Amino acid sequence: MTSSEGNNSATPFRHFADWLATPLGSYLAAEEAAWYARTATDIFGYKAVQLELPEIDCLRTNRMPWRACGGVAHGCTLYCSPEALPFANQSLDLIALPHVLDFCADPHQVLREVERVLVPEGRLLITGFNPWSLWGLKKLRRGSEQPWDGHFVALPRLKDWLSLLGLEMRQSEFVCYRPPVQRHRWLERTRFLETAGDRWWPAAGGVYCIDVVKRVVGTRIIEPQWRRVSPAKATAASAVEKMKLQAAKDKCKP
Repeated sequence: MTSSEGNNSATPFRHFADWLATPLGSYLAAEEAAWYARTATDIFGYKAVQLELPEIDCLRTNRMPWRACGGVAHGCTLYCSPEALPFANQSLDLIALPHVLDFCADPHQVLREVERVLVPEGRLLITGFNPWSLWGLKKLRRGSEQPWDGHFVALPRLKDWLSLLGLEMRQSEFVCYRPPVQRHRWLERTRFLETAGDRWWPAAGGVYCIDVVKRVVGTRIIEPQWRRVSPAKATAASAVEKMKLQAAKDKCKP
């Protein structure tokens, strides 16, 4: 990857990282960080990688001995493209994708690479904007800027993509039910929508959070079809021979 290509790839994530410093962005980052903290803490293994957006520490509570943040944006400790991961096949136990599918150039390729490097039963954590929400409706406005210029992949479509790769969704959750306004006062006034939204319209949250596992069909052991052999039945001739032997033994006794 050339430096110019890397800068072009990093631009959406850099703009989104700047947006996270706004009141609405801070609210989103806090909600997602809480979900990652709850979900990643009980995932065990050896190697975990977060791709892009180091501003949201997705692996903070995870206890794997090797953890890294890879990507092309500023602040990533491992420089790499999400579409071409520098890891061997089946070498990672956990991958976190905070809005990577929303702003990367090729979401399909990212998922293909994730499937390649995950170990069997490895875990994938994804957060993305829900287009079927108040946040998604704001994307319809003309001249939308960050973050409304992202892909906003619908959750049913994402499930289809994952299924084709053998990635199975374990559970899903929605967060960010407050309206997408930048005024801190209005965000505080609508705090009650978090509880109400989770109870009455759970699929209308601005962000979906999904926990995915890589399923690999196991090898089936084909056992040989042993043929039962019934024990030989005693014949009349063999019975006569036994009687003669017994009689001979009896004559030899004093």
